[in-house]
Amino acid sequence: MRTWFLRHRQLHIWLLAALALLGSTYLVRGSGPLANALADGIITPLRQALGRLCYRTEISVMEILWVLAALAALAYIVWSAAAVIRARGRRWDRIYSAVLGALDCALSLYVLFWFLWGIYFWTDSFQERSGLYAQPVALEELRAVTEDFARQLAEAADQVPRDREGCLEVSWREVVDKSPEVYRGIEEEYPLLAFADQGVKPMAFSRLMSWMDFTGFYCAYTGEANVNVDSPVCMLPATVAHELGHQRGFASEQECNFLGVLAAIRSGDPVYAYSGWLTGYVYLGNALYREDPESYWAIRNALPETVRADLRENNAYWERFRGSVAQTVSNKVYDGLLKAYGDERGIQSYGTVVDLLVAYSYRS
Repeated sequence: MRTWFLRHRQLHIWLLAALALLGSTYLVRGSGPLANALADGIITPLRQALGRLCYRTEISVMEILWVLAALAALAYIVWSAAAVIRARGRRWDRIYSAVLGALDCALSLYVLFWFLWGIYFWTDSFQERSGLYAQPVALEELRAVTEDFARQLAEAADQVPRDREGCLEVSWREVVDKSPEVYRGIEEEYPLLAFADQGVKPMAFSRLMSWMDFTGFYCAYTGEANVNVDSPVCMLPATVAHELGHQRGFASEQECNFLGVLAAIRSGDPVYAYSGWLTGYVYLGNALYREDPESYWAIRNALPETVRADLRENNAYWERFRGSVAQTVSNKVYDGLLKAYGDERGIQSYGTVVDLLVAYSYRS
């Protein structure tokens, strides 16, 4: 056993070190104050420094790293296969070292991800820091807030440009260019959201992201907020605000859904405001439909044709990718990731945004 360990000593030491670092994360899981101290004192400044470096270019550094990682993995497989063929009498030994090397790399990347982002699942949430908590919602409250969002949405729909089919006509470039200013309005109400925004980056592989059911992606390795610009523009501004919420150190998807809606509505920009009201209405409307279909359809049928045109366009776009292998796999992986960090509801936790929207509406 000792001889076997020494034969691959460097790889074994690497594995043990990675496992030790991974094990240390369990000390943080049960300690909010420790997680907050590490995040505020070390990790957040590090993420921000990485972001400042990567934002020196308009190209998504995250996507470059994805391509390089894929090429490196392919090269490693080819190199390892060739080494195994040449090894002859020591092929099993060479196979072991190749697999162990791949495991070491994968585990190290995961540990790095945890220290750059996973820790934020155990720091104070937006709800804890703001004092605005999601509470159980009565059907009457849900119906009233959905009606209010529909009314505000109808008013906002008249303030944005339209194409011949009645759909929102704004380029994704215009939305991206305005992204650094999105949170200025809501920062006055919640100073804890203050951040030196540099905006979001459009993804070159946006169509691939659609196949994987992603509208945006915050990359902790690079500190970049990236958005899918292939999908209909009506939802893009709220998606931009969502990803910028992650950039502020909030890991919860449901909280960033709420922040995306709220920041867009309070942005002072008509296109962003329309997208915020539209996205919020969709969350609320879906919840109302499950509880009271009759009320849902009464509100839905009263929406202006322009709003319904945007909803049809958005639904038609995503219908093309529904049930794809890539979408199914990515959803299962992401659902598993959320659960691994303590969110037992996984992707279903997105429903909490409705409770937050209702709580905020009644608080305001």
